[in-house]
Amino acid sequence: MNTISAGNRLFPSYSHLSSGKRINTAADDAAGLAIGQKMQKEETGLRVGGQNAQEGIGVLNVADGALSGVMDSLQRIRDLALRSMNGTSSASDKAYYQNEIDQLKEGIQSMSKTTSLNEQKLLDGSMADMHLATNPDGSGMRIGMANSTLEALGIADFDVTKGNFSLDAIDDAINMVSQQRGSLGASTNRLEHTYNNNTSMSLEQLKSRSRIEDLDMPKAISEKKKEELLDQYRTLMMKRQMNQNSMVVKLFQ
Repeated sequence: MNTISAGNRLFPSYSHLSSGKRINTAADDAAGLAIGQKMQKEETGLRVGGQNAQEGIGVLNVADGALSGVMDSLQRIRDLALRSMNGTSSASDKAYYQNEIDQLKEGIQSMSKTTSLNEQKLLDGSMADMHLATNPDGSGMRIGMANSTLEALGIADFDVTKGNFSLDAIDDAINMVSQQRGSLGASTNRLEHTYNNNTSMSLEQLKSRSRIEDLDMPKAISEKKKEELLDQYRTLMMKRQMNQNSMVVKLFQ
């Protein structure tokens, strides 16, 4: 009976040492288990929120790269339009300029219509309000994605062969794209801050949970060795007692 009791005392030590946890079941520490699970939920939410922030940064980087190409095309269109305004440009020259402008406009429209990530269009106006769940409770931030189609930029009908065209339309389009890129850059910085903050807070949650759930290995090993020594002592004393009882029985036979 005593040996079995000693084994029962040693079993939790082996169980805790093998798992490295102080709390394996609710019986070990019911309150600690509940607190640890609550902290784990928060820790997981922060980690996933950080991952969502990283994905958002990827989206914004793709969009900004495409807008950079749009800006290059707009600058080239403005150069060609300015050339066509020169008095030395003939009608055929203006037609050549317009031909290149039309090609550039098609390129802008193509980038706006096809730039996507994970099958979601980024610059055609369909993602005007992108929600990023960066907080453990699913809340976060909303980002208004750019619309860089020719219609949104106001240059769908821009034509230097017409005598009444103005550079104002191109300048307005350039300003619009500049503002769009500035907004995306600000959102990227905010997401990077959110990611760093979530990562830091997640680690702090992990440390706190570890202090509650994890086993103090040196102390646990020391306790196990003490129990093993006591178990050996009990066994030895039990054998000695049995031998003494046996000798007493023989004396009375």
